[in-house]
Amino acid sequence: MKKTFLYSGFAAAILGLSSVAAQAEDLIRAITFTPAQVSFARNFQGFVDLVNERGEGIVQIQVIGGPETIPPTRMGEAQQNGIADMFLLPAGLYLNIVPEGEAFAGSNRDPLSLRADGGIEMINDIFHEKANAHVLAHVDGGAGFHLWMTKKPAIAEDGQLDLNGMRLRAAPLFRAFLEELDATIVVQPAGEVYTSLERGVVDGTGWPVTGLRDFGWDKFVKYRIDPGFFQTDVLISMNLDSWDGLSPEAKEIIQQAAIEHEQTSYEANIALNEEETAIMAENGMETIELTGEQRELFLTTAYDIAWARLQSRDATHHDDLKAVFFEDF
Repeated sequence: MKKTFLYSGFAAAILGLSSVAAQAEDLIRAITFTPAQVSFARNFQGFVDLVNERGEGIVQIQVIGGPETIPPTRMGEAQQNGIADMFLLPAGLYLNIVPEGEAFAGSNRDPLSLRADGGIEMINDIFHEKANAHVLAHVDGGAGFHLWMTKKPAIAEDGQLDLNGMRLRAAPLFRAFLEELDATIVVQPAGEVYTSLERGVVDGTGWPVTGLRDFGWDKFVKYRIDPGFFQTDVLISMNLDSWDGLSPEAKEIIQQAAIEHEQTSYEANIALNEEETAIMAENGMETIELTGEQRELFLTTAYDIAWARLQSRDATHHDDLKAVFFEDF
């Protein structure tokens, strides 16, 4: 009951009345998990602009804030409770609500192929039931997470990366993987990492290539570990009640724009990764490339942890999801 009142007050104070307005033109209020200047939010704005152009007089999206509005770790719950209509939000930030969101990060297939093979439709049945959410698109795909470090890591006798004695900032999505590599874990939101790196509280972090320089972390990290592990799991999704409340015309405009953005953001993300990699290399970033058996061990460890974690939390859909989302090496 206390939580209900808190959410009600928060919603009224921040967002006002019902998000999808009862008027001729549907209004969707959206929140992003990163600040506006970070690449993920900038890319999302392209999707917003596309919908607003095509949806004039029918549907419009208004971005009302980012992590300063709702902490990213609370956004899944906020979406479930209808605090806002649309979220740019990684599935990994609300695995406590939908463990099956693990399939996005645990996938080694591109979003376009997954959609073609029914992956989005499959996952939506689960998101509808567990999160009161509707997944529109898996965006900014085609890239994994990397380890970015201020110190050069050691290699253990078995050939695995050895992070013993290193303090790394982790998100819930890849915490277990870094623990498997013997790192000491500091869990904190992205907005706190700059200060932690600056003060030496952490020796590095996990993050995709995109967005690293936006946060300014490249001032401190000097080593990048390849290959990337997992896949970025950023979703454009909506509160299911808000989605169901839209007109058929509005749904068609939004869904078609989401599918197009899924593809264009995938292509743009690959190009941006190459561009950012080159810039950071020119600025002195050293890439440590794991190869051969060492590379295979690193990736196998990461993916095994992701799928084992899903199985331990809720095994109901594990086998079906893995059959679509993952291809054996």
